[in-house]
Amino acid sequence: MDLDAYSAAHRDEWDELARLGSKNRLTGEEADSLIDHYQSGASQLSAIKATAGQSVEGERLSLSLSRARLRFTGAGSNILSQLPRFFGAQLPAALFRIRWLCLAVAAATVVIATLYALWALDTPGVLANVGTEEMRRQFVEQDFVGYYSAHPPSSFTGQVWTNNAWIAAQCIAFGVTGVYAPYLLFTNAQNLGLSAALMASHGRLDIFFLYIAPHGQVELYSIFVAGAAGLAIFWAWIAPGARTRAQALAEEGRSLFTVAIGLILSLLVSGVIEGFVTRQDWPWAIKIGIGTVALGAFLVYQWVIGRRAAVAGETGDLNEFEAGARRIVAG
Repeated sequence: MDLDAYSAAHRDEWDELARLGSKNRLTGEEADSLIDHYQSGASQLSAIKATAGQSVEGERLSLSLSRARLRFTGAGSNILSQLPRFFGAQLPAALFRIRWLCLAVAAATVVIATLYALWALDTPGVLANVGTEEMRRQFVEQDFVGYYSAHPPSSFTGQVWTNNAWIAAQCIAFGVTGVYAPYLLFTNAQNLGLSAALMASHGRLDIFFLYIAPHGQVELYSIFVAGAAGLAIFWAWIAPGARTRAQALAEEGRSLFTVAIGLILSLLVSGVIEGFVTRQDWPWAIKIGIGTVALGAFLVYQWVIGRRAAVAGETGDLNEFEAGARRIVAG
């Protein structure tokens, strides 16, 4: 490559890139031009480096490209400055989008768990297959309650938090299969129903609900949300609308990834309640009340704050660079 000739041929383009990159405000037409010059300049810099290596012309072009890139992305800022928008708009908007599906998953879980418990109680031999009589009695009289105080509160909180967060992440990550999330939700409902049936068969159904209620309200609803998010991703693939399937999956996946981040926090709350509150020798009204307040806060966040964010035009999509780049460079 004749670097001097190549530079002379593209000098006007590079000068225009430098001029636009140094302006404080850009019109819409100038913003479009800056993006076009940035793309062509990046290709030209790559060609210069590949053939001529380090050069004065290459360094100048690289500096102009860096200035232009800052117009797209803005100057680096503290990540903490992004948190208010994420928790105040993006996350609640993403939760609001799947609100009805969350209720559908919750209702389906209740129905399945109830039917499975009734079937296990009314069908001879079902509960008998769950270990020996001594094992079942130990589960009902000792293990079920003892489980919540068998480990120190902090380690128990960490254990249940990571386990539940992993289940929620799987529901969302593998939701596109259309099978994995329903399987996990169905299995969870079965386990609830079987545990309730075992406790009821020994006249301790009240103990089952008393020990599940404090932490279970937020924990179960968080799992319902995770399942709903996974199913929403699957539905985007089945019925993408005017979008291609790839576009629909990408958009829904980015948006509902924010849900996974939110569920890490909600499941931390349920883990803290399970580890520190459920085991306490407090009145049940207080322990269950703590769980109810936590669930109520979650629902307000999803339905009220989420609705406000959605009305304001928030989608919950974390990857809005392409759509917002022209607005940013326009000032």
